Parts: sequence; structure tokens; C-alpha cells
Amino acid sequence: MPARGRRPQGGPDAREAVLGAARELFAERGFERTTMRAVGTRAGVDPALIYHYFQDKDALLAAVVEPPVDLPAVLAGIADDPGQAGEEIIRRVIGLWENQPDIRERMLAVLRTALSHDHAARLLRDMLSSWLLRALGDVLADDQRELRAALVGSHLGGLLLGRYLLQVPGTAAATPEELAQAVGPAIQRYL
Repeated sequence: MPARGRRPQGGPDAREAVLGAARELFAERGFERTTMRAVGTRAGVDPALIYHYFQDKDALLAAVVEPPVDLPAVLAGIADDPGQAGEEIIRRVIGLWENQPDIRERMLAVLRTALSHDHAARLLRDMLSSWLLRALGDVLADDQRELRAALVGSHLGGLLLGRYLLQVPGTAAATPEELAQAVGPAIQRYL
């Protein structure tokens, strides 16, 4: 947070402050009710700087909903043991969310934003669809690849929402390994 009365004039810190403020405000107020002025105020920057980085509010939204991890990198090598890929996917994704709270918080903000705004949901859906297809590449069966990837993504999304956002008692209390063993076979069937 910049010192009171001082506003960052650019650079990576200002850009990250804008993204953080936008994530918070989009999640709190929704896309339509969030103004660039409010984002600038929360970030401690002049709203004109936001336009410098993002051109418009839609471009800011696109940057906000972009997942903070490279999913294909997270799932690299799962084809090494294709019979256990379902469990390994759950281990890696839950492990990422458990062990990197900054990524978990950013992704929860992305999910909250996508749940409250159609345009954000469409952007996130399109990004995740292409990422999942690439990430699951060699472990997806050749027939109905898009459907299979969508089912994996939907199941993962539901699990992450249930565990971290809604904190459904069963999923929130389970260990990552219990989840891998319980959910992995369903993911394996989708693959």
C-alpha cells in the first residue's frame, strides 16, 4: 500500500495494486457497479493509470479473471501414469490451493467475479477450456475430447467451490489425499 498522499506513477507494483483492487471490488460489488475511479482509489493510483495499463474496463476484467497459474505446467507429466491421472490431477490442483494461499485467494476472487458477471464467466470459461484441453492433452481419450475436458473442469470447479468458498463440511474437512482417492476415479472416468 502506498504511503498516504503518494500515488504510484507506474511500474509493476502499481499494476499489481490495480489488479488486486479490481479483484476485490469486482467480487464485492460486481462488474457493473465497480467504477474505474473506485479501483483507482482502492489501489492508490490515479484512474488514468488504469487506462494506461488496461485500455478499458473490459480489458481490466480480462486481466483479473486470468488464472494466476499455468495449468498445463501444473499438470505436466500426468500422462506418465495414465491409469492414475485422475487422482494425480486432484492431488496437484488441491495441493496447489493448499500450499499456495496467495494463488488460492486470487483464484477465489476470480471465481467470485465470474459467478457475479456473465462476461467474466465467459472469459474464464474460454480460458479454462483451452487450458484444460492443452493440459490434459495425452491423457484424454480421442472421442469427445471437449466434453471430457469440460467434465473434468466442471468437477474440479465444483470441488474447489465446495471446499474453499462454500466450505461444505465433508469436502472442507477431508485431507487432500482423501479427496484424491474419492474424486480421482470420477475424473479418471471422464478422461
